[in-house]
Amino acid sequence: MRPGGIVIEGLRKRYGQGDTAVDALKEVNMEVAPGEVVGLIGPSGSGKSTLLKCLGAVTEPSGGRMVLGGEAIYEDGWKLSDLRALRRDRIGFVFQAPLLIPFLDVTDNVALLPMLAGRPNAEARASALQLLQALDVGHRAKAQPSELSGGEQQRVSIARALANRPPVILADEPTAPLDSERALAVVRILHQMAAQHHTAIIVVTHDEKIIPTFKRIYHIRDGRTYEEAGEGRTLQPRQ
Repeated sequence: MRPGGIVIEGLRKRYGQGDTAVDALKEVNMEVAPGEVVGLIGPSGSGKSTLLKCLGAVTEPSGGRMVLGGEAIYEDGWKLSDLRALRRDRIGFVFQAPLLIPFLDVTDNVALLPMLAGRPNAEARASALQLLQALDVGHRAKAQPSELSGGEQQRVSIARALANRPPVILADEPTAPLDSERALAVVRILHQMAAQHHTAIIVVTHDEKIIPTFKRIYHIRDGRTYEEAGEGRTLQPRQ
C-alpha cells in the first residue's frame, strides 16, 4: 500500500471485566490506500460501530495498532496527546444524518472546522466555496440547511468532512436516508473526492444498492474482519 491511508492491525476492544466481559472487536485487520473507498458491512452487533469509534478516536481500543495518514495513532495505547485535534484536523466524518448546524449558512457550516483550526475566516470561506462548487452545491452557498434537499445536505456534509483536507474519512451509513439515485450520486462523489484529495475512505453501509460500487469490501462478523475475495468466492480472514 502507498504511504498514508489506513492500517489496522490486530485491533481489539473489550468492554467490562471478568465473566461479564464482552469482546466487541477480537481481531480486526484492514488496509485502505490513499484515494481508495472501501465498504464495511456486517450484521447488527458485529462491531462496525465500535470499529468506527476506535478509528475516530472516540473510544480507546484494548489492544492492537492503528495508523492514519502514515502516522501511528494507537499502538497498545494512544500515541498522541491531543485526540481532539486529531479528530478535528485529520479525520473527516460523514453520518447518516447530515447534522448541519441550523443557524449557520452552508458556507459557514463547511468553513467552521478550518476556522476552529486557526485558518483566517476569509481563507476558510473561500476554500469552503471551492469544495461546494466541486460538489455541485456552490449555488446553495448562502442557503440555510433547512432550505436544502436531503441530497444537497449530504453533499454539504461531505464538503465539511473534506474541509481540513484530512487523510481519512469515516462515513457511517451516509446513503441510508436517500433514494437510489441520490444514494448512488453520493457514492460517486465519495469516489471522486477520494481520488482527487488522496483520501482513504471507509463507508459503513447496509445499503445494497451501493455495495456493487466498491472495488473492495470488508465484512465484520463477531468482531473479526474478512476481506471479500471476489464475486462467487468465499470470504477470507484478513491477516
